[in-house]
Formats: sequence, structure tokens, C-alpha cells
Amino acid sequence: MSRQLSGRRVILTGASGGIGRALGTGLVASGARVALAARSAEKLNALADELRKAGGDVIPVPTDITRAEDRQRLVERAVAAFGGLDILVNNAGVGSWGHFADSTEAICRTVMEVNFFGPIELTRLAVPHLTRGNEPAVVNVTSMCGRKGMPAWSEYSASKFALVGMSEAWRGEFARFGVDVITIVPGLTNSGFDKNWLRTDGRADLRFADGMTPEYLAEKILAAARANKAELVVGSEARRLLRFNRFFPRLTNWLLARKVKKLYAK
Repeated sequence: MSRQLSGRRVILTGASGGIGRALGTGLVASGARVALAARSAEKLNALADELRKAGGDVIPVPTDITRAEDRQRLVERAVAAFGGLDILVNNAGVGSWGHFADSTEAICRTVMEVNFFGPIELTRLAVPHLTRGNEPAVVNVTSMCGRKGMPAWSEYSASKFALVGMSEAWRGEFARFGVDVITIVPGLTNSGFDKNWLRTDGRADLRFADGMTPEYLAEKILAAARANKAELVVGSEARRLLRFNRFFPRLTNWLLARKVKKLYAK
């Protein structure tokens, strides 16, 4: 199928910066009507003003997706403003860069709440409206860490694996409603994501400046939504790693372990 984005009614989480901001801009340029959700009301309102000046039909809805009342309000406001819902983009996320043995239960629970429980409970609220939508879809922005767990990204990898797994289950379940599920698996992106980590004490040399731009990734995500791709891996680094791991999993694990040992050698 070929999905039209013009006129589609969209909820976009994590919209205030980075990938979310680029997605919001791209959706508006495609003619979609967008409910922009993020925690920062100031950034969200500034983005909404900018997109309205460009002719966009958008509403800002300050939202903490870990709060049930915020999720409920987001869905209600989007449906009331647009008369329904066609696409939900679960893009909000948080990272924690550091080894599990030195982490805490609080960090693990926060990562899981933001990256997994928040999106799936938001989807639960959205499904009744999506079933009445036009070419409805749920788009989950995950990570290559959701296909290959990475050292120093233990909580993050677990949360993204969980979202990838839920996406696969939903794909079969939601078919009876006519709702598509699209999983995006990006590699390294220069999106500013590293500015909001819960921990920053990992030792690897992460070159986010060499990663994809948010605009490039947003373009690929929107293309996947139009083409109704079940899953899309974006970025040469992610494609190489996941392909290598598919054929040489033991060697991949050995190489990763050797790298960690070198980084922590005394």
C-alpha cells in the first residue's frame, strides 16, 4: 500500500527537539495535522508557533508520557482538535550510558517507564480511535540497541528490545483492526539525545557528531510510513552491526567484550 500523509491526524511524542522536531516539521510539510507532545511546554509552544507560521495545523500538548493522566489528556485533546486519529508516532525516549553493575533500580525503572511502559500505554489509549482512522498506523521509533544489546546501554537496550517485541506482537494483533505497525531501528544520530542521559559515565568514544542528522532520519521514517514498511533499519552503522551479528553472533559478542575489557583495563 501507499499511505498518504496529507490530512492525516497524528500524535507525535518527543516532539520538542532532535528527531521529534524534525518529524514534526516533516509531517507538517506533508500536510499532516499534528498533536505535538513533549515535557517542555516552552519548547513545544515555540515549535508550534514556528510550524503554524509555515501553514501547519498543529496543537502543542505538554505531556509526560510516564503519567497516566497526561497520556489520557493527550489523546483526548488530539481527537477533539482533529475529529479522530490516524497515526501515533512513539518517539519519546531517554538514555542511560553506563554499566549495569554501577547503576540503580531507579534509573532502570525510569528508562523502562519512558521508553516502554509510556509508549505502550499511550498506544492502548489510541487504538480505539485508530481503528476508526484513515489508513491507521502506529510508528515505534526504537534503536539498533533494540536488535543487539550493547555494553553500557543495558537498560536502554532492554527497553528498546521490549518495544521491538511489542511491535512484532501488535503487528499480528492489530491486523484485525486494520491498524499497521511500523518499527524504526535507527543507528547513531546527531540529534542532541546525548544531552539528556540519566548517566554519562560510559567509556566508549561515541561520535554522535558523525551520526545521521535528525532531518535525514525523519525523512526515512516518513518514507517508511508512506510505504508501510514493517521494519526499517536506518544508518550504515546499524545495518553493518546487525548484519554482522546475524551471521557471526559469537564473534560479535567476543569483539564487544574485548573492547570493554580494554576500556576498563587498569
